[in-house]
Amino acid sequence: MSRKPKNPTNGHCRIVLTGGPGGGKTTAGDLFRREMGDQVVLVPEAATMVFSGGFPRLAQPGAVHAAQRAIYHVQIHLEEAVMAQHPDQILLCDRGTVDGAAYWPGSSDGFFEDIGSTLERELSRYDAVIFFESAAVGHMSIEGGNPIRNESMEQAVKLDRKLRALWSQHPKFILVPHNPSFFKKISFGLAVLDGIVSELGCKERRKKH
Repeated sequence: MSRKPKNPTNGHCRIVLTGGPGGGKTTAGDLFRREMGDQVVLVPEAATMVFSGGFPRLAQPGAVHAAQRAIYHVQIHLEEAVMAQHPDQILLCDRGTVDGAAYWPGSSDGFFEDIGSTLERELSRYDAVIFFESAAVGHMSIEGGNPIRNESMEQAVKLDRKLRALWSQHPKFILVPHNPSFFKKISFGLAVLDGIVSELGCKERRKKH
């Protein structure tokens, strides 16, 4: 039986960047971290770590289930490790624990049942969600610098829709829509991030804990 994750209660501010493949979230996260300096720490994408580390990426449902379980638990403990190392910084998460439900074969409910959690519980881990819509929605290439990405344009659009349906249930969900200009899209995303950090008052919340 899967160990149920603990909800964060230590005042750490977590903002998750997510969206379909080729949305620009990783680029935006890295740029924002550089701009903010030691106020922000980036939690890298767990799926990239798992697959680049040698975990087989196969199409069979059983193999996909195994991969998503592994990614989920890596995500949980990766966030915990980064929090321990950076107790006074805002966590900017490149994807979050809800993402696995969109990649799970069959109903997303099966994913949450398998990990012993719920959508509501996983959403509550994060203070805000910034969703970068996939470039595939605008019929633009999603090829980039991530060597483990293997989705077709059609698959990317479907994943984008599934992810948005799940994450949009978060009370602080903000969409960064596709834009033919990647520069304009990233600029908008960075402005959203800056506004969210200011609005949440993450630094003040941490001081109270």
